[in-house]
Amino acid sequence: MDHIDTCVIGAGVVGLAVSRVLAGLNSDLLVLDTETNYGQGVSSRNSEVIHAGIYYPADSLKASLCVRGKQLLYEYCESHHVAFNRCGKLIVATQRGEEPVLEEVLAKAEKNGVDDIQHWSARKIADEEPQVEATCGLFSPSTGIVSAHELMTAYLADIEDAGGSFAGGTHVLSVGIEKDKFIIYCRVGGEQYEFSCRVLVNSGGLGAQQLASSMDGMDTGVIPPLHYCRGNYFTLAAGNPFKHLIYPVPERSGAGLGVHATIDLGGQVKFGPDIEYIDFIDYSVSLDRLPQYYAAIRRYYPGLKDGELNPGYAGIRPKLQGPGELPTDFVVQSVKDHGIPGLIQLFGIESPGLTSSMAIAEYVAELFGSDYG
Repeated sequence: MDHIDTCVIGAGVVGLAVSRVLAGLNSDLLVLDTETNYGQGVSSRNSEVIHAGIYYPADSLKASLCVRGKQLLYEYCESHHVAFNRCGKLIVATQRGEEPVLEEVLAKAEKNGVDDIQHWSARKIADEEPQVEATCGLFSPSTGIVSAHELMTAYLADIEDAGGSFAGGTHVLSVGIEKDKFIIYCRVGGEQYEFSCRVLVNSGGLGAQQLASSMDGMDTGVIPPLHYCRGNYFTLAAGNPFKHLIYPVPERSGAGLGVHATIDLGGQVKFGPDIEYIDFIDYSVSLDRLPQYYAAIRRYYPGLKDGELNPGYAGIRPKLQGPGELPTDFVVQSVKDHGIPGLIQLFGIESPGLTSSMAIAEYVAELFGSDYG
């Protein structure tokens, strides 16, 4: 049987970031994905925003890894010539009753070490963003956008430069757990194939729970429930009316940040995502949600005209938070959680997963400790 030291299952932005760090410590590494190419799942269907670390509860993994990841990501993009734009984000209150929510957001940001937030008055907003209607706002200068595809391509180049490799079109069927190794049973090009590895990382995104359940001897009680949460995006047919990303106050449920305006590196404005829990993976855009979009967007962008929103795309978050439940953190499990040496599992890596990717990779390497390499 073929043997490789380290196998990472899932070649999204986080799986590639983890593989990059681990390959730098031990070149005998293989990263697998069901899709033929890397980054075709959750990582291909997001806002491509570099988050500042504003919204997340203090001392959570989302907060600490986002703040650390943001710093690492900007440095990496500069050194590796990955396209990005530190354009800044404006979070607005559209009525007086929303202003206390901004104060809560500011308090969270300060607890998380985000110390560059600026308070903008209605007059300041009118000067900077004349198309935006608001009573006041918070401006985050360290929020930006990045080319997710270029970032993942750079991560993969680093993996291969270190001696690691990527194998697409590899569907993992199950995992056997033995005393000092894992047996990976998979299907490649219609043929059954199996190999062994010493170290295994489950970074399967929407498939992480299913993969964990397929592991022989895994205590299914440690696997958190998965909820498919679709987010729809609609693009603006007109030209870009904004200088910065525009966000409403976040939703009270904590499940999302509200329907916001982001700008891609080509200047295209897109609005979204919303929150739509679904029972199965379906990437179609829900056109019946258009009236809600027009209403939500016009609260801060009243100049939006009928017919200016076009269907864009939809993404699905691998949420651990179900409808009506409290917000959840990233779940990163090591041997102390599931009792299996050599295994790290990543669950619920939704936003700010892209921003946090390099910090998550550092964290995984730390969990493996000095025995790795």
